[in-house]
Amino acid sequence: MKHVLSILVYNQPGVLVRVAGMFSRRGFNIHSLAVGTTENPDYSRITVVVCGDNGILDQVIKQLDKLVEVVAIQPLPPDNAVRRGMAMFKIAAKEKRGEVLKLAEVFRANVVDVSEQTVTMEVTGDEDKINAFAEVLAPYGMLEMVRTGLVGLARGEATIYQYERGHMYEQIVL
Repeated sequence: MKHVLSILVYNQPGVLVRVAGMFSRRGFNIHSLAVGTTENPDYSRITVVVCGDNGILDQVIKQLDKLVEVVAIQPLPPDNAVRRGMAMFKIAAKEKRGEVLKLAEVFRANVVDVSEQTVTMEVTGDEDKINAFAEVLAPYGMLEMVRTGLVGLARGEATIYQYERGHMYEQIVL
């Protein structure tokens, strides 16, 4: 089973190594990992997809919570979050360029580069959409493919800042 966690961390050198190191030391399997700065330059957000049952997920959260650099951890369940990945495909289109471009339209993919021999496209969506696009493109001669890890946000008014240690502490104390 795959679980998606959004982890708010301080935007400092070495934080990603410490977080990834925790997964490695504990033997947890990471399916994908995406990192970037947030709207506040003091923080970065790590979105990680963890493979395992609910017991593994609980252990991952407990171990992450022990890291000083971790500010907040928010699970992003599929029914209560918007989750997206991105992939780029370089296809040997040649004489079938028209067919490849029609497929791009169907999947709402963007053509980002065209040469005499190739077409490069990007597509965003959930894992199933990206996998389906890769499957239909394969017969045309896929030269290269690259994927990002998932990123996501909770639906509605919920934010990761509700899970912030200081915020939670204030709620408990008051």
